[in-house]
Amino acid sequence: MAGKPKRRAEGAPVGRRVMLGMLGAGAAGLAAAPYLQRGWEGFLASASQADATGLTGLLPNPGGFRYYSVVGSVPHKDATDYELRVDGLVDRPKTYALGELRAMPQSRIVHDVLCTDGWRVDRTPFEGVGLADILDAAGVRSSGVAVRFTCFDGAYSESLTLEQARRPDVLVALNMQDKPITHAHGGPVRLYVAPMYFYKSAKWLSGITVTDKVVPGYWEERGYAVDGWLDGEDRHGAAA
Repeated sequence: MAGKPKRRAEGAPVGRRVMLGMLGAGAAGLAAAPYLQRGWEGFLASASQADATGLTGLLPNPGGFRYYSVVGSVPHKDATDYELRVDGLVDRPKTYALGELRAMPQSRIVHDVLCTDGWRVDRTPFEGVGLADILDAAGVRSSGVAVRFTCFDGAYSESLTLEQARRPDVLVALNMQDKPITHAHGGPVRLYVAPMYFYKSAKWLSGITVTDKVVPGYWEERGYAVDGWLDGEDRHGAAA
């Protein structure tokens, strides 16, 4: 008696092989994703330093942040040569080294970062010294009404009123995303103004000068708002 024809089982083994291959590729992709992201961010950071046009800032970046400077190249600073000068209408001018800033009481702010170009990075942690603490240590004179910020790229500048500068959500920032701020992100020290668009958070911060009037910054001289408030922020209150 003839036996029953053997059932062909082509579909199942092939399907399993495909599924296992897809799972393996997916796992490999997840494992490689952080390295690929860091590599892409590193490329954007390097390219932006040699790009005076700002076109690299238009390239996609899954990490969210864009890399842009207003000059062709920016010198690197670290604990051996970084200095932050506080002067102007103050009683006690002072120059801080990086180690001195790190030794001061630190505050942490978690807030969305928004750029006027349209990109945003939600819930970004920043840590650093409250700008109000630095101003208090300097002793702002009664004639001081605003603060001007300068940067060691030699070109960028920003400004805040004294009221804005004293908010608890404004930092001389040393860490971003729980790591020291890299050169590409404006480190080792940058300004962070949480309730305003990110152009107000000057990178490569090197100078804090108390003035008797608001001095428009780099982008304000090119048509940006002097007060770059984000929608919905309390303009006279404490940190959100």
